[in-house]
Amino acid sequence: MSNAIQVARHGVPWEEKYGYVQAVRRGDTVYLSGQVAHDGTELVAPAPVDDDGRVTDFTRTAEQLRQCYANAAELLRSFGASLDDVVEEVIYARDVDAADAAAGPVRKEAYGRPDPQVASTMVGTPRLAFPQLLVEVRFTARV
Repeated sequence: MSNAIQVARHGVPWEEKYGYVQAVRRGDTVYLSGQVAHDGTELVAPAPVDDDGRVTDFTRTAEQLRQCYANAAELLRSFGASLDDVVEEVIYARDVDAADAAAGPVRKEAYGRPDPQVASTMVGTPRLAFPQLLVEVRFTARV
């Protein structure tokens, strides 16, 4: 197994600001940083927030989750991989009930099967990188 490292980026401003890459391949394992709902330039389906930055509506969770999987698939392609190679995911959710309701259908759609063969964990969190984010998903793939 090679110890050579390959990386991939989306090219979003927060990569440079925070100082990280979106994905790292070491040997036969690809580690993806938490993927959020963006299209490369803008947040996708941002949640409405009040004047204090608190989310006022969680109904866009499925749409954000769908974009997280799309962004992960894009990164995996840069390593010659796909969501079929994912072995583990962690979903970080601002509202676990909303994420739980969205996750089943969205995950099955993303993985293209009724029983995704992926170890999955969901964690509730009070905040993500941007106040308008409802979910973030971290992935590990083997290629």
